Amino acid sequence: MMSDGMLSQDEIDALLKGSNLNDTDESADPVLDVKDYFNDMELDALGEIGNISFGSSATALSTLLNQKVEITTPSVSLVEKRKLSEEFPHPYVAIEVQYTDGFSGSNLLVIRQNDAAIIADLMLGGEGKPENTDLGEIQVSAVQEAMNQMMGSAATSMSTIFNKRIDISPPVVELLDVPQGEGTEKIPNDNYIVKVSFRLTIGTLIDSNIMQLLPIEFAKSMTEELLNPPAGNISEHEFAKEQSDEILQEVVQSVEPQSQPIQDSLSGNQANQSSKQGALEKNVQPAVFTSFEEFKPAQTETKNLNMLLDIPLQVTVELGRTKRSVREILELSSGSILELDKLAGEPIDILINNRLIAQGEVVVIDENFGVRVTDILSQSDRLKKLR
Repeated sequence: MMSDGMLSQDEIDALLKGSNLNDTDESADPVLDVKDYFNDMELDALGEIGNISFGSSATALSTLLNQKVEITTPSVSLVEKRKLSEEFPHPYVAIEVQYTDGFSGSNLLVIRQNDAAIIADLMLGGEGKPENTDLGEIQVSAVQEAMNQMMGSAATSMSTIFNKRIDISPPVVELLDVPQGEGTEKIPNDNYIVKVSFRLTIGTLIDSNIMQLLPIEFAKSMTEELLNPPAGNISEHEFAKEQSDEILQEVVQSVEPQSQPIQDSLSGNQANQSSKQGALEKNVQPAVFTSFEEFKPAQTETKNLNMLLDIPLQVTVELGRTKRSVREILELSSGSILELDKLAGEPIDILINNRLIAQGEVVVIDENFGVRVTDILSQSDRLKKLR
């Protein structure tokens, strides 16, 4: 209000604060405090769940990438959904994890896109220094496999924490660009979202954050079950025994066909104690072991491997090698002959991503050269070579 051309005190205060007199207090955003929704014990419980589960994830990722991986103790906060663009202003990669057993719900892992590009490059045999941070189909598949291994390990650790089986479906990876509205459909629909943030370091290549976004209700259900276990939950000792029994049963089933002759022999011994020695002589047979070459990965391992089967690899056929001095290289001209380290008729080397996996002989197919494989490593050894 103005009086005789003079500013009122309210107008002067408004100008000093840089605000408009017509603005009301309703426009000011309230301070969002996570303690309005979680007490100290619940916050400690969320931190403990994240600390244990992602601690084992770091070990799994370290083995996978052959790099030192550290994931620090998490910090828990709340994020208002309408302000997500402020929380995630850069392009990110979102990994959706659905719980199929033990819990009903999902959470979202968020990492920077350039961090995901480094992980993908390491997964594909690079040095973790990608030429660009754009993620193609191959890179996305590689990141998906890395996250699958991480979250599978985390689910195993959570099973121990809650003393019950917890399992997840294969994670789904999508690009997340909140300012552009890309990938936001994976974000929980709640107005307020729990953000559990971890510091992630991978060797000297990455020093960043990996964030877990949870609906408040889902986070509450986990903390409630951890602090007040349901009466139906088995004890930690019983859970461990149940797990070991299941593993033992799988082992028994896998060798059951080979062990049948021995079981028959033992049955015969029990039925004919008087002729024990004779029964053993008639029924005992040499132990039959499954050839390592015939080993087949478990169904879950096959599913994980199938995710990477379409990744292209560089195949090189090497006729031979030789060493020459700089002088000799400079003296080369058209018509010069280089003598190689292989004799005529010797098998040539077949390399995948510069790793020797087979040998063969040169053949001619129509008008093209080819190579016929004469000796090759086993499937398991080939996989080890590709690491």
